[in-house]
Amino acid sequence: MTILFLFKSYISCIVLTMSLIKSITTVGGFTLLSRIVGFVRDILIAKFLGASMMADAFFVALRFPNLFRSLFAEGTLNVAFVPLFSGELHEKGKSGALLFAKAVFSFLFYVLLIFTVLMEIFMPSFMFILAPGFESIPGKLELTTSLSRITFPFLLCVSLVSLLSGVLNSVGKFWAAAFTPTLLNLMMIGALYIITPFVNNPYAPAYALSIGVCLAGFLELVWLLYYVKKEGLLFGLLGPVKALIHMGGNVKLLLKRMGPGVLGSGVYQINLFLDTLFVSFVGAGAISWLNYAHHMFQLPIGIIGVAIGIALLPVLSKHIKAGEKEEANTQINRGLEISLAMSIASMIGLALLAHPIIAVLFERGAFTMNDTLQTSKALIMFSIGLPAYMMTKALSPFFYARGDTVTPVKIAIFGVALNAALALTLMQFYGFVGIAAATGITVWVNAIQYMYRLKRQGEFSLDATFKYRLPRIVAAGVTMGVCLLLTLRFFAGCYPNWQHETNLHSVLLLGLLVFIGAAVFALVLIGSGGIPLNEIKRFIRRGK
Repeated sequence: MTILFLFKSYISCIVLTMSLIKSITTVGGFTLLSRIVGFVRDILIAKFLGASMMADAFFVALRFPNLFRSLFAEGTLNVAFVPLFSGELHEKGKSGALLFAKAVFSFLFYVLLIFTVLMEIFMPSFMFILAPGFESIPGKLELTTSLSRITFPFLLCVSLVSLLSGVLNSVGKFWAAAFTPTLLNLMMIGALYIITPFVNNPYAPAYALSIGVCLAGFLELVWLLYYVKKEGLLFGLLGPVKALIHMGGNVKLLLKRMGPGVLGSGVYQINLFLDTLFVSFVGAGAISWLNYAHHMFQLPIGIIGVAIGIALLPVLSKHIKAGEKEEANTQINRGLEISLAMSIASMIGLALLAHPIIAVLFERGAFTMNDTLQTSKALIMFSIGLPAYMMTKALSPFFYARGDTVTPVKIAIFGVALNAALALTLMQFYGFVGIAAATGITVWVNAIQYMYRLKRQGEFSLDATFKYRLPRIVAAGVTMGVCLLLTLRFFAGCYPNWQHETNLHSVLLLGLLVFIGAAVFALVLIGSGGIPLNEIKRFIRRGK
């Protein structure tokens, strides 16, 4: 009987593990798809809108609902909702869980509906607060207000979508929710080609994109309602009075648990708000240049930084709970090595190839050579902070593994204040480039704070292995940089205008540059003993 029981337990573990791998693969696959489609979307937006007044207005109109998106939706709501819904499902069964979901859905719907209506009415005032510098350019603030009124209902829809995603995720259904960001990108691409010809307005592409964003919200909501119904989890909408009656119990607990997430997200959104406010005074095109550059800067962070955080958190949690401080310190050192290796390579690559990357990917249609030059300047400034940003991804899991959510918020609040002061000062001398530089400096200060606090608490120290490997990581980066500069000079001699030619030839040359840089860095890094190949493979497996 004992052998049979152990066998059944073993089979059960295998089934659970395979199920987890399948779920992660599903979410990861659709996330990658969304990033690819989003990249195509950005290229097309650059083609149709360039970095004009119209582009600035649209990017602010898109950013405005997203300022509140992370407060009401995404991680903040999902992280708090899923455990409570799963608990209701386990304790009270399907009917009890759906009653809880209905109460939360109804409460969220009415609150956001009122909030959306108020925003639509007072949009001109809020636009003046968000981008006061637009008033100096005739028609720009009015255009931004009109576009924002079109995009803002997206907030209501996407918040409800987040709740429905939590319901599906709670019962192990991931793919439909993971596909929703791709729907937004596809709708925006379709709007550029389908809606633009029917809009009788000089700013037709911006209006078409804004309509696409709004329609995407409703499409995502209908999409998930269909799959919720398919799984037999569909629930109705309570009336306003009944929604208030059901405010007790787990609904209040949900709102309470959302508090820290709202605070943390709010700090980040304040940062975005201040950046938008400051750059609105710089002049036409500045917001667009920063936006395109920031999307390129976020690409390695989304691929590498998130994987490092995912890999470290469970390992650190295990060692901390077991009281194994030395092992935890070792893991942080190895995480720092991986993050610094990948980020130094990305930083040097983005800084040296900023101009050809922006030119080859974006310079077509309304996006001019001057837009390429200005965007590449911003990208260089952003890339300076890349190693520090990756370091925070490696260091912050230690605080969360100990249940310390206060320290990261404190560091974030200080970072917002510092970024605002630096941006306000540097923009006086360097314009929008100064705002990008402020971001790069701030993330370095944040990373130093993380290291200082860990060291002061006696929880962290750089070990001998890290001190041995760091110079080799830097040497690999320097060698890669020299090879890239020589290759760029060779290309400039043989193909003087290759960066500004919109054809397959320029894409292939850019791809060759990226390949050469990555190959040289990897060969020098591994060959010099900077990071053994087996450690890189182990982190990749954990990240997956």
